Amino acid sequence: LTTSSTSFNNNFKQQNNEIIELSNSINNLSLGENSEKCEKKVEVSTTIKTSIGRNSMTLVAHKPDKHVTNQIETANVPKSIQPRMWSLDNFEIGSPLGEGKFGRVYLAREKSSGYIIALKILFKRELHAANVEKQLRREVEIQSHLRHPNILRLFGYFYDDKRVYLILEYAAKGELYKKLRSCNRFTEKRASRYVNQMANALAYLHKKHVIHRDIKPENLLLGMNGELKIADFGWSVHAPNARRKTLCGTLDYLPPEMVEGREHDTRVDLWSLGVLCYEFLVGIPPFEDLTGYSATYKRIALVDLKIPDHISPEAQDLIVSLLQYDPNKRLPLDQVVNHPWILKYNRTESNGWEESES
Repeated sequence: LTTSSTSFNNNFKQQNNEIIELSNSINNLSLGENSEKCEKKVEVSTTIKTSIGRNSMTLVAHKPDKHVTNQIETANVPKSIQPRMWSLDNFEIGSPLGEGKFGRVYLAREKSSGYIIALKILFKRELHAANVEKQLRREVEIQSHLRHPNILRLFGYFYDDKRVYLILEYAAKGELYKKLRSCNRFTEKRASRYVNQMANALAYLHKKHVIHRDIKPENLLLGMNGELKIADFGWSVHAPNARRKTLCGTLDYLPPEMVEGREHDTRVDLWSLGVLCYEFLVGIPPFEDLTGYSATYKRIALVDLKIPDHISPEAQDLIVSLLQYDPNKRLPLDQVVNHPWILKYNRTESNGWEESES
């Protein structure tokens, strides 16, 4: 379910070279007016040492020090992206890649190496107003320690008086949600490969005792080779022992135990994987009800599932196996990747696959 450090490094360097070629059309990258909106004087962020291991997570926070760099894990990180006293002077900032509730994401190039990255710029004012500072910190603590080809890398972060900057892996082929909307629904071959990659990524997260809790197309990106990458960990939590009870995530993807206010664990992600598989193949979530939220809640609680006839029996079987009311009856991830519908389209291992495949 994981790749070796050597192969990960080689793949990263190879893909970065391809990304640079792809980005030659962005030779007009310059700080220009984009950077004028950002402060250049940057303090280093609070040092955080996080251990997402078999037993626990330990957080040791130190006061900011002008002479201390961010302490993030350096395994598999290109030398040019190793921890340092980051500032905007280290990057050339190009065109916007996307816009969110709290800021924007820009294409950027690390000057000393030419590495292409995505720079996410969040406004502290908006973060404070929405009371999500702790949520952001938890997201950074978790994502910066994850190493998997189907999980977007977070290389580091820094901040100034007004903004927080996240240094992210650049997913060259953009948002999966837009691809899905443009073609309405995916072929079974394409959907099967995405579900296989998701299952591998979730198995890795669960081994690290991380529950994602917000799996949906909007939180997924596509890498240079069309490989899927989980890109948003805003609702993720590290829970090695305790079960959780917080209602979070996106309504259409919530499992029965969440909508009913019961405790939940990693198996909420199995339900969400089933919903995701359905939406890939049908184009809409299975329990969506346009009459209102309460109707959707009711359909989820009753597992009111209706699968169109055009879905193959094998795909239907996987969806039904994941969308079980009882979390104990949901198909485990190690069985998901060995399900006949998955094996049918994923017989050869690959770090990615071309998006043009039918």
